[in-house]
Amino acid sequence: MLSRRTLLLGLAGGASLWSAPKSIAGIPFEVIRNGKSKRRYLLIHGDEQTAREVLREHMKTHEGIAHLVTGEDRYVPVTGGKIDPNRLFSREGAEKNLKRVNPDWSEDQVAAELARLDKERRKLLDAIVPPEGGLLIAVHNNARGYSVNEEVPISDAASIKAQESPHEFYLATDESDFRILATSPYNAVLQIKGPTEDDGSLSRLMARRKVRYVNLECALGNRDRQREMLEWIERNLP
Repeated sequence: MLSRRTLLLGLAGGASLWSAPKSIAGIPFEVIRNGKSKRRYLLIHGDEQTAREVLREHMKTHEGIAHLVTGEDRYVPVTGGKIDPNRLFSREGAEKNLKRVNPDWSEDQVAAELARLDKERRKLLDAIVPPEGGLLIAVHNNARGYSVNEEVPISDAASIKAQESPHEFYLATDESDFRILATSPYNAVLQIKGPTEDDGSLSRLMARRKVRYVNLECALGNRDRQREMLEWIERNLP
């Protein structure tokens, strides 16, 4: 366990990389701070270890604030149960997920947890959402068959440059960012209007709020490609 506000690394130019544990809305995070950039980074699923390794390494040489959920489980604990942390960004999505992953819960238990999440959600968003004009980059791994092929039909636009690698793609919520990502050698989709169903995911909320957000998806274990795609974002997105 890292001690609170442990200095990890001295960087050129006087910048410092700091890492500290923090609980936000009841979810434990490792928080890495480097410099004063408007970049924000997020690892929301504990079992996506390739993304965790790549993001930790990335923060040694790039400025911004990264939040990495701790633990190795896809779910985070809630009162007497669990929830997918990427399904709690709306009440509707949280309710669906709570009922699905806690099938023995009563309606009263679901209602009580939804009330708690309604109070706590703002704290999490205040921590991870970038200031105006900034960019939020979420790193994900997939190991359950999920690919860009599922997103294309529900997207506003798509650029498929690597059909042989459907598990590696960008999902953007800003049209200007998408136009740049579409020039990359990687797959990319744009979701502004998005699907009508609210699944509680962060991408849906960021699209509604018009926040610049890029989800970087790679197959679990594909470190080189995830590292490469993250670096492409840094070199090309303002």
